[in-house]
Amino acid sequence: MPMPDKLTKIFESNESWADKMVDKDPDFFQRHTKGQKPEYLWIGCSDSRVPVRQMTDTGPGDMFVHLNIANTFHHHDLNALSVLHYAVDVLEVRQIIVCGHYACGGVMAALEQVDHGLVDHWIRPIKQLYEEHKSRLNTLPKEEMVNQVCEWHARRQAFNVAQTSIVQRAWQKKQELTVHAIIYNLENGLLNDLDCHITGPEDIPEIYHIQ
Repeated sequence: MPMPDKLTKIFESNESWADKMVDKDPDFFQRHTKGQKPEYLWIGCSDSRVPVRQMTDTGPGDMFVHLNIANTFHHHDLNALSVLHYAVDVLEVRQIIVCGHYACGGVMAALEQVDHGLVDHWIRPIKQLYEEHKSRLNTLPKEEMVNQVCEWHARRQAFNVAQTSIVQRAWQKKQELTVHAIIYNLENGLLNDLDCHITGPEDIPEIYHIQ
């Protein structure tokens, strides 16, 4: 069966990119066959409008990346936990970034009283976040309300990451590790700091500490 035209375009683009990289740096690919030592773990949204590597100007080997709908970190998600474990315990990343983005479709879906199917189970924490703050949120215009929830959700997920035994063990071993929450603005392509930088157990409730 011949390759579909749409897939042919991907392969052609890939070949062109690989040629350009070798033209600029003949040893580029050979260096990366020896392993990786990224500084960052990026936990972000799967939204196709959020180009992680382009907007951070990072290349292969710089960033370990985990994406899902609405940058949500569930403590029962074995995929996310496995990524976190490998990034912290094996790669020894020093910075974990949880990045949300304004006008997030997952957040907007969570704020609707509509049946979206399976995804509703995934975005339930956003509904819970809204319920906690609805008296304040309901005074805001719709777009502002959505963006406020996007910010709070990114912060909440950063604390979810920091409260895992994986991160707690790293801090217990005096491993240098900080968890950050930031947000991406689709309108101007800029990242915004959410003033959430969790540097150690003193920044989270004591119940999550490992003695």
